[in-house]
Amino acid sequence: MTTDQTIAAIRADAGYRRACDTMRAEHERIVDDIITLTEIPSPPFGEEKRAAAYLEMLKAHGLEEVGQDEVGNVFGLRRGFGNGDVVVVAAHLDTVFPAGTDVRVRREGTKLFAPGVGDDTRSLAVNLGFLRAMDAAGIRTRHDILFVGDVGEEGLGDLRGVRHLFANHPNRERFRAFFTVDSPEVDRIVTGGIGSRRYRVIFRGPGGHSFSAFGLVNPMYAMAEAARTLAAIEVPRDPVTTHCVSVVGGGTSINAIPETITMEVDLRSASLEELNRLDRLFLEGVDRAVAGENAARDGKITVELVRVGDRPAGQTAQGSPIARLAAAAVAAEGYSPSFEWSSTDANIPMSLGVPALRIGSGGQGGRAHSLEEWIDVEIEGSLRGMRASLATILAVAEMETA
Repeated sequence: MTTDQTIAAIRADAGYRRACDTMRAEHERIVDDIITLTEIPSPPFGEEKRAAAYLEMLKAHGLEEVGQDEVGNVFGLRRGFGNGDVVVVAAHLDTVFPAGTDVRVRREGTKLFAPGVGDDTRSLAVNLGFLRAMDAAGIRTRHDILFVGDVGEEGLGDLRGVRHLFANHPNRERFRAFFTVDSPEVDRIVTGGIGSRRYRVIFRGPGGHSFSAFGLVNPMYAMAEAARTLAAIEVPRDPVTTHCVSVVGGGTSINAIPETITMEVDLRSASLEELNRLDRLFLEGVDRAVAGENAARDGKITVELVRVGDRPAGQTAQGSPIARLAAAAVAAEGYSPSFEWSSTDANIPMSLGVPALRIGSGGQGGRAHSLEEWIDVEIEGSLRGMRASLATILAVAEMETA
């Protein structure tokens, strides 16, 4: 059976149609779940309260082996009828917003406004909607489906939740495929995982008065030269490779040579080879900048490099069964599917050779990672996207059709 035929068989099945009817009937419940979860703060490394709430939601849905692991991931298993192979369906619990951010939801018509409402809280609620729909319709899949709310996807979380899942979950050897349901866009299927290295670079010197100690080494000058050197590194467009000095800080007064200056740097590439090359050139540039400042002035600059992020690169081939099934399911709903690169939880399984994709939760959204983040929960647009993603999951989990 071709991928188009597989998707067509699922869409024609009475059980799938009942599942779609359930999602329609329960749409407002999904919206209520989005609001409830969004208004539970889940800052970086502070996902505990939202994780606890989501764990209770998973328990209420009758899953097996419901639990929480050492790093904070919560999960539950929907048993299949096959040999115990597992399809993982995840959404991340954390947002980019620090503790203290106002996460109350504002509703204007069919739009919901709040930090983190689309990235990735909507997906947590939609995955529960998928689960209820499958149960109400009596859908059976050959493979088990492990539903996961994972921690540490954003920023310096460094994918720690999914990294831990693939290293430590008791059933990890039976993980057959992985989906991260992340953000609304259904037509944009992520098959490529952008790798990244992130550094905090700390330059230290003796410090002194800006006038009377003039001629003393200045860590700011070393930092500036290191940043300039990074900016001059040429990188290819294919495979896409980027670099950025993103955060700087330090110093005590306008009339003082600083003792400590910090710089945070983000290096990315679709290619592990290019990422390693960029990493090497950046580190060499830091060493030259420090050596140059020490040679030019009195005293000594030292540098400390702390790697604060290391996301592996990876790719699921666009011609692979999982990618073709996703594209067919998306196209069947009238979208024009595209394959893209990004940095998501799917990086981890991709790097391990496990078929993995980022798929969407449906509907529309915008201003992600801003205080004015929004999603549109208009029912027809939302259900259209949800049907595409549910069909994709059921195809990969090998739904039993009539």
